Amino acid sequence: MTAPASFLSEYLPILIFLGIAVVMGGGMIFASYVVAPQKPEPDKISAYECGFDAFEDARMKFDVRFYLVAILFIIFDLEVAFLFPWAVSFSGIGLYGFWSMMVFLLILTIGFVYEWKKGALEWE
Repeated sequence: MTAPASFLSEYLPILIFLGIAVVMGGGMIFASYVVAPQKPEPDKISAYECGFDAFEDARMKFDVRFYLVAILFIIFDLEVAFLFPWAVSFSGIGLYGFWSMMVFLLILTIGFVYEWKKGALEWE
């Protein structure tokens, strides 16, 4: 084989994989249009997580508390994302790693207490 033909033949499995992925993805999208009902129910288009109707004016006023709760969720979700690897490697990190995590948890606890005292977690 010549060099360009050999080079292109190495990419053949990738092209086959991409072709299968495109066909399967398109087939699943087409199947969802065929099988699923196309009339959304009132519950489906009602206010869900954001607290206001989805199909209104984009410049309307909204309650910031929904977004504050989402931000707090992300903060504490990231805390858990840091705690799992720390717990897995706990035996190998020593005292420096232990106290580093304690400082991290202390900062998060101070932030949580601050939010609590400011009333950010109260739902009126």
